[in-house]
Amino acid sequence: MVPQLTDAFARKFYYLRLSITDVCNFRCTYCLPDGYKPGGVTNKSFLSLDEIRRVTRAFAAMGTEKVRLTGGEPSLRRDFTDIIAAVAENEAIRHIAVTSNGYRMARDIARWREAGLTAINVSVDSLDARQFHAITGQDKFTQVMAGIDAAFEAGFERVKVNTVLMRNVNHHQLDTFLHWIKSRPIQLRFIELMETGEGSALFHKHHISGTVIRDALLQRGWIHQLRGRSDGPAQVFTHPDYIGQIGLIMPYEKDFCASCNRLRVSSVGNLHLCLFGNGGIPLRDLLAYDEQQTELQARIASALSHKKQTHFLHDGDTGITQNLSWIGG
Repeated sequence: MVPQLTDAFARKFYYLRLSITDVCNFRCTYCLPDGYKPGGVTNKSFLSLDEIRRVTRAFAAMGTEKVRLTGGEPSLRRDFTDIIAAVAENEAIRHIAVTSNGYRMARDIARWREAGLTAINVSVDSLDARQFHAITGQDKFTQVMAGIDAAFEAGFERVKVNTVLMRNVNHHQLDTFLHWIKSRPIQLRFIELMETGEGSALFHKHHISGTVIRDALLQRGWIHQLRGRSDGPAQVFTHPDYIGQIGLIMPYEKDFCASCNRLRVSSVGNLHLCLFGNGGIPLRDLLAYDEQQTELQARIASALSHKKQTHFLHDGDTGITQNLSWIGG
């Protein structure tokens, strides 16, 4: 029987979020408003293909069923398709997902799927092209929409779309989003704006609770679905009149962390027990050779004893996360 990663609070971890770069070509207001600056994490190089292969092999041996490749923008890696294929070598990993800004999807999504990608998340914070440009700093709305169409053409049955919920920016556009997903198999996920070290002022100006959206959905007959053990943190809602779904990620809600099932490895090989934790556990020294797997797994398992019961966002403590590209939000 495969050993299972479990912490001191009996939470089991089936899901690894693996950042492969902190570089991003978008300048989203809530993440990198001034654009990417080299050295944001460290001056070290990002994990190599072999290092990625070894770390995912270790997690797979410890019960991980799902790996999400994150960034920054993962597709900026020239070897991104090879990375997907390397993760897919692990038969125990049944789900390989990526979170992307979508600007290269129309060109590359078919190759990603052929390499083993099973799920795609695309960031779309507005369905208005001008507002999309204002939020992201890139006039790429048409290309991103074409990428979502290409994902369906490549055989993905559902595409997840991430929308950061912001007061007086897009929180009042629920009807527009619902119209968009009515006949499309899209799970639109509203993500509460989270405070980061560099984004405190924007957070206090634009944060709004996801309960505003949840209350509106329940009033309109949407139904809350049960969550699978390797699913992300979203509360998912369905409606009989809609092909699409709505997800809500509300990290400020009471007991949000009680169902945590995911761990994070940064693009330079540090294990992070929480997106908003105060430090990382280095793994890279144990990623040089295949023969280090036993020691690598022991360090990962040992680190879990230090995982806190909850984050401290309610207290304004954002840990070391200066922006969401650092670890892979």
